[in-house]
Amino acid sequence: MKKYIAENDRGRCVACGVCVKTCPRNAISIFRGCYAVVNNEVCVGCGLCEKTCPAGIMYKVKIA
Repeated sequence: MKKYIAENDRGRCVACGVCVKTCPRNAISIFRGCYAVVNNEVCVGCGLCEKTCPAGIMYKVKIA
């Protein structure tokens, strides 16, 4: 059972795509060239997107 999922601050996301390329599960996509969207059904909460995001807007959230 997963303990974390990735989230982001969409208002500050610049849609650079680094998180998309980094995600080992292909759980992140860019929505209409505006911001990153995380598919929480696929995300395993590994934190790689958080570590590589140049804008620092990706983060892990603990789920209940």
